[in-house]
Amino acid sequence: MRPRPEAALRLFAPCPRGLEDALADELTGLGASIIARPAGGIEFDGDRAIAYRANLHSRLASRILLRIANGPYGDENDLYRIASGHPWESVFRSDQTLRIDISAIRSPLTSLNFATLRIKDAIVDRMRNATGERPSIDTHRPDVRVFAFLDANNATLYLDLSGEALFKRGWRQREDKGEAPLKENLAAGLLALSGWTPEAPLFDPFCGSGTIVIEAAQQALGIAPGVSRHFGFENLADFDADLWSTLRSDALRRMRPASAPLPIAGADIDPRAIEQARLNLSRAGVGSDTITLECRDFTGASAPFEQPGFIVCNPPYGERLEFEGEAQGGGFADFGATLRAGFAGWRACVLTSDRSLPRQLGMKERRKWPLFNGAIECRMFVFDIFAPGTAPRRNRNPAPDAAGEAGAGG
Repeated sequence: MRPRPEAALRLFAPCPRGLEDALADELTGLGASIIARPAGGIEFDGDRAIAYRANLHSRLASRILLRIANGPYGDENDLYRIASGHPWESVFRSDQTLRIDISAIRSPLTSLNFATLRIKDAIVDRMRNATGERPSIDTHRPDVRVFAFLDANNATLYLDLSGEALFKRGWRQREDKGEAPLKENLAAGLLALSGWTPEAPLFDPFCGSGTIVIEAAQQALGIAPGVSRHFGFENLADFDADLWSTLRSDALRRMRPASAPLPIAGADIDPRAIEQARLNLSRAGVGSDTITLECRDFTGASAPFEQPGFIVCNPPYGERLEFEGEAQGGGFADFGATLRAGFAGWRACVLTSDRSLPRQLGMKERRKWPLFNGAIECRMFVFDIFAPGTAPRRNRNPAPDAAGEAGAGG
């Protein structure tokens, strides 16, 4: 007899807003069935292997959550009823620690703190009644984490399968925070939206501690983003250790050693950032000799590779273009001049919260992507770079970009 197929799990993967379509494509490639695409995430179906695989391989998701309960509510007592109806004794042990997180949109409740308390009480009471013991609460490093989402009428409970957020790949150290750190999954999203593939050259002229170039190098070497970290599903009672071992071993076999330097380069005016980037490359399993890193001002720079490729960057803005009192060129005007003088044939993809960036660069964007860097509303502007005094050819086999649009002049 064939083994009975496992029932599909209803899963949700939150992500930085603006990356929903890219995340849906990524999850589909991992075998998921997409159900819905609300703002800030993807709802999908899959079996246990797909849930594990999404944690291991997703570069864009922030977490993988398993939906375990849903129902209408009017007050906190309804939340207690919904939460207490789930068999928590079959999910985790009473000697493990627990954390509850809650978010809401248009909820009629006046206190989310009290709502969180009632959900916690329901879980703890159920565990005590079933096992004679109650789990402890740990808000810092819990064994098990439950997310509750409330809208105007319905409450949904999710079991967190990820543990630490998925953008925490395991290579960044506590001291490596930078002034405005770019989360790893947003960096991977910029690469995905830019149209870059590992065969093409890549340059980040404002690389900071190396987030974008490390994400690119790991993709080029086939390093799964979650291969070196622990996940929340490993703490659950139904953890399938054999399945996880098989999936992780397969991911390790797919990793490729760097037999030659990759066509990936980064630069930054801050020597401390370059030093940190080199350390991060080693911790990320890439090796500091695999990509080119240089401490320099971008003004007057030339392309690091003969073949045109992609510039993907998150430059500092406004007054932050100064490092220790020394101006980083003349700001965005010099940035634009350098692009036109030294990077003809390249595509530049620039994340910024400054909507006037094209005017400051003196360039017209090919397209722009609305994105959120945390709570900060940003745009990734895409420019095709042409040499000074030249203009793009029109209506003559224009190369489509990731969205299928024809190029615009720079």
